[in-house]
Amino acid sequence: MDYSKELEGKRLHDPLEAKIAAKTTTRRTFVPGPVIVGAGPSGLAAAACLKEKGIPSLILERANCIASLWQLKTYDRLRLHLPKQFCELILKPFPSDFPTYPTKQQFLAYLSAYAEHFDLKPVFNMTVVSARFDSRCGLWLVKTLGLKNEETEYVCQWLIVATGENAEEVVPEFEGVDEFGGLLFTPALTRVVSCLGERRFWWLDVGIQEWRCVWISATTMQALPSL
Repeated sequence: MDYSKELEGKRLHDPLEAKIAAKTTTRRTFVPGPVIVGAGPSGLAAAACLKEKGIPSLILERANCIASLWQLKTYDRLRLHLPKQFCELILKPFPSDFPTYPTKQQFLAYLSAYAEHFDLKPVFNMTVVSARFDSRCGLWLVKTLGLKNEETEYVCQWLIVATGENAEEVVPEFEGVDEFGGLLFTPALTRVVSCLGERRFWWLDVGIQEWRCVWISATTMQALPSL
């Protein structure tokens, strides 16, 4: 069954949909398999598993690379915090010569090799702005914006959201921040720690990664954490 033609037919006989369609230049594309939102480790692993079963998929990624959080928002001295056997993706283990706790660079090399091995080709610079299920035809309608704000609507039967729990930066509001006068940092901005010099900064959160950053700050800039 051609689901895209079925969808077009139903919209053709819906006066409201016809008016909306007349005012938009959105390009519509039917995807024969699942649409996967996010080209991080989870998105890549999901696509690889589907491919092993002979099921095609389409990965949409708003950044210009795979694993954008690792590539763009982590400090260069980062290592995996768990032994590698607990962090490898399904169907392809880490290289045997990797250390127990791979570095950031090694992990990114592993992810690149993983994508190449399974011939995964995400669509980059494609931001998903909405996704809704059309119960009339049993399909997902996934709207995206490209770099030039061009709109594309992907039509599919299945939707996999693999954006991760840390995809968006969250800065809490708390008393005293307005009078601080320095820089405010969250884990999403850890790459710039070594460039602070003598500037005052306030670090939010005390997870494993944040303690490592505080340690780097303390050893390179003689900064002391405040609990």
